[in-house]
Amino acid sequence: MTLTHWTPEDLASRVDEVLSVYAEAMGYPPEVARMRHGFVVSHSQREGLRAVAVTAADDRLLGFGYGYLGGPGQWWHDQVGEWLTPEAYRRWMSDVFELVELQVRPEAQGRGLGARLLTELLGDAPGSTVVLSTPEADEAKSRAWRLYRRTGFVDLARHRLFPGDDRPFAILGREL
Repeated sequence: MTLTHWTPEDLASRVDEVLSVYAEAMGYPPEVARMRHGFVVSHSQREGLRAVAVTAADDRLLGFGYGYLGGPGQWWHDQVGEWLTPEAYRRWMSDVFELVELQVRPEAQGRGLGARLLTELLGDAPGSTVVLSTPEADEAKSRAWRLYRRTGFVDLARHRLFPGDDRPFAILGREL
């Protein structure tokens, strides 16, 4: 397996593979993931973009992660900002690296790939904090939750609904 830092062009050129991994990891039908194509391509041009990928020996994408500097006027940033108190918003969202995606194919999970991706992604990330959203889960059973807790993420908001998904999400943050 190879871990690689991707350029914006790498992320945009492999968007179909990225969305395939995203759909598998999140349990979405492929057609739902394909609707995010334009979002991922536009995200690849955001300020402060950092993207990493893990590939198999045959270059098959096993996992990926990316994020960028967030700010007012960006949909996710504004959505999450509505759920925080003004004090929490200033602390967590003023100079924030938004971790947009961190996904590993289900058959590749349990091998430490998520932790490797997260470590590489946040190693030199811009910003003073990192914030992400993740589906609510049984924290004892969810690999993602265990990873985020083990790496210092704390609750900022819980049980929040995003348009287009029936599952409640948690908003988690950590200082960089």
